[in-house]
Amino acid sequence: MIVAGFGFRRGAGEASLRDALQRASAGRKVAALATVADKAGALHGLAAGMGVAVIGVSEAEMAEMVTVTRSAASLRARGVGSVAEAAALAGAGRGAALLGARALSGDRMASCAIAEGDGR
Repeated sequence: MIVAGFGFRRGAGEASLRDALQRASAGRKVAALATVADKAGALHGLAAGMGVAVIGVSEAEMAEMVTVTRSAASLRARGVGSVAEAAALAGAGRGAALLGARALSGDRMASCAIAEGDGR
């Protein structure tokens, strides 16, 4: 299962999310979008347009993930090096691995990482 994980600032719109996804996915078809549970509602419009599910990941689940990136802002806000990477890994399930570096939207309002795993 390929999952796109997102981290984003308050006020990030669908265009920012879509831009980050395009930059990170490198044309891969994703099965679901994931982010921290309390912000998952912000992904519903993008997910509906793509015909994929939204996965809300708990902070406890994200804390168990090992991220490549160490963002100071992400560490302050959520205690993980990258919300996008942690959400992608947790959403992709057992055996998940990142498929590349996270990508930032052009306006730097959203980040996206892609992971593949055995599903939740």
